[in-house]
Amino acid sequence: QVQLVESGGGLVQAGGSLRLSCAASGISFSNYRMGWFRQAPGNEREFVVRITRSGEGTATADDVKGRFTIFRDTTKNTLYLQMSALKPEDTAVYHCAASSRAAGSRNPREYDYWGQGTQVTVSS
Repeated sequence: QVQLVESGGGLVQAGGSLRLSCAASGISFSNYRMGWFRQAPGNEREFVVRITRSGEGTATADDVKGRFTIFRDTTKNTLYLQMSALKPEDTAVYHCAASSRAAGSRNPREYDYWGQGTQVTVSS
């Protein structure tokens, strides 16, 4: 059974930092491209950042570039999202996702497995 379990969300003041984790089980973690998406109330799920299987390549949405960093630890089967300089508009439920596709994608439909999400709330 495939499981992606996020943790690390919470309430933080604007300008603060958080690190999200996503623990993967039931899949060969190193064989999957991974990504973080977020969804605010009333909005569609949107791409945040993704990483290649090797961890050497990333792609980041413009509105978080320079503030958010994705990385993975294959020894722990865990994906991370380091978030800094947080803004109130970053408030959302953050989901990690795994894709078996040959090419990286920002399209949620290209991802096979999803975590349940972790809430991030940034106060002004």
